[in-house]
Amino acid sequence: MKKDFIVNNKINMTDYSRALELIEKSRYILIITHVNPDADSISSALALSNLFFENKIKHKVFNVSADLPQNLNFIERFDKITDQLPKFFDLAISVDCGTKKRLGFELDKNIPLINFDHHKSNNDYGTINLVDPMKSSTAEIVYDFFRHNGLYITKNSAKALYVGIYDDSLAFSLGRCDELTFEKVNHLVEFGASPSEIANKLKRRDSLAKYRIIPKVLESLELYKEGTIATIYAKDEWFKETGAHNRDCEDALNMIMSMHIVRIAFFVRIVNGVSRISLRSKGKIDVSKVASVFDGGGHFNAAGCTIDSLNIENVKNRVLKEVLETTE
Repeated sequence: MKKDFIVNNKINMTDYSRALELIEKSRYILIITHVNPDADSISSALALSNLFFENKIKHKVFNVSADLPQNLNFIERFDKITDQLPKFFDLAISVDCGTKKRLGFELDKNIPLINFDHHKSNNDYGTINLVDPMKSSTAEIVYDFFRHNGLYITKNSAKALYVGIYDDSLAFSLGRCDELTFEKVNHLVEFGASPSEIANKLKRRDSLAKYRIIPKVLESLELYKEGTIATIYAKDEWFKETGAHNRDCEDALNMIMSMHIVRIAFFVRIVNGVSRISLRSKGKIDVSKVASVFDGGGHFNAAGCTIDSLNIENVKNRVLKEVLETTE
């Protein structure tokens, strides 16, 4: 592979080297994005996919569902993502999968796995674990993999990595962003990523359906504990009425968290026959503890889980009980 210069930071350099050795020895690689993929998972996978494609390394990017976030279709090789597992692969790479369950299928235990992730809930399930919960995004860890191994970052990979860092850090607004994050982003711009193009592609291509469903979701707002705890939900019929996708209402939770008084909020919606719960908090409230009660996970201030129930009111009350206990 074409090499660039190496930078040093606190990440264990040996693990990055071992990961590259596994990649170079493999005949066919499966890159796995998580169930209900977000920008960080997709962009991390496509940064690697562009690297492999440019270096003629055989691979596939896999997601268990064909339902992908179409606002990411401007990233090169997005159209190559498949929901069909190849007949043969001798190495798997998971990106942004906080638990092994998030792969969406049972991986053969005999196949080595490189685990790229930044979730607190990750229990190092891979053969090689490149996991750091202090990083802004998985894309930032993939960037470190490139730089520690001296791999040249082309414009296509730079764009993908910038998308992941930008989106998962909520446009660089989370506390996990530090001076090293901005140094990396600056390098990605030097390598060809366009901040204005990426921001416009991500933020200014909303569907009309989004603006039909979000008012319904905001109308469901309920406040508890003197307004410091907020809940919202989306009923299944609202999606049918508006033609919206479940991703169209994701901004509603960020809007609720923008209220000064709210310290913790969660959002319940039906996705693929189960209730999906997204939790957010400010300050020193660890919502990953709440998610873990329901076999979920995530970060200190952002986490999620699923509950096998279609009764939104019941699910809301179960999660609210845990939230109230957490904040006592």
